[in-house]
Amino acid sequence: MKLNALVIASALTVVTGWAQAQAVDPLQVRSWASACASCHGTHGVAQAGNESLAGANKDDMLKKLLDFKSGKKPATIMHQLSKGYSDEQLAALATYFSALKK
Repeated sequence: MKLNALVIASALTVVTGWAQAQAVDPLQVRSWASACASCHGTHGVAQAGNESLAGANKDDMLKKLLDFKSGKKPATIMHQLSKGYSDEQLAALATYFSALKK
């Protein structure tokens, strides 16, 4: 009986640790997003000639980011930058920018 309790406790620790690792700190996402400002503007509102991200469709943005990362979508620099983020981080960035006002 003690062995089963130990196995269950260990499994819960692993699952809890995994769940905590999956949670993304909103301040961390904002920090990642600041790296996008030089091309996509402060708060995702770009100057003419660059794409604004603020208020864009989250699903469309995530698809683009994943396509850049995989090489499906050609780019001058985004294909390299997107490789520096996990898919989960890219999803968090898409969520962040989609929530901003245009």
